[in-house]
Amino acid sequence: MFGKNTAETPQNVVSPPEESSPPVSSNHEESDDIIAFVGEEVTFKGTIRYQGTVRVDGRLEGEIYTDGNLIIGQKAVITAKIEAGTVTCQGLITGEIVAKNLVKLLSPAVFDGSITTPLLSMDEGVIFNGSCNMPKKGERKGKEAKLVVSVEEAVKVK
Repeated sequence: MFGKNTAETPQNVVSPPEESSPPVSSNHEESDDIIAFVGEEVTFKGTIRYQGTVRVDGRLEGEIYTDGNLIIGQKAVITAKIEAGTVTCQGLITGEIVAKNLVKLLSPAVFDGSITTPLLSMDEGVIFNGSCNMPKKGERKGKEAKLVVSVEEAVKVK
């Protein structure tokens, strides 16, 4: 269902989204095209790789990799390394998040771990225990460019 996914426990069930499950955000970009739904009663252990948007309302332990969106519902409990385009969370996350675009922590989210993202949005009432690194876009390229200029200047001096 995820395309290229692996799961350590094959009896885990990932079901399509139910119509009665509203998205966490009304933002069209984040709630559009949910390709999979991990319900409240589902426990999943393993690695998930996908494209698109996935909503998790159950328990998930492992790793999640996507360039798309990850929506974590209010009753979700996640212990994972997460690499995603955008992460929107109302539940509990313990672990590491690396987001290319944005991390949104919506009340009553609880986060324990580290976040690396260019943009972080956090509602009042969110519990955040950890660290946040917010690199500027192009920061790495800028440092590399300065190094090249310095090497060229050093060659001209000789």
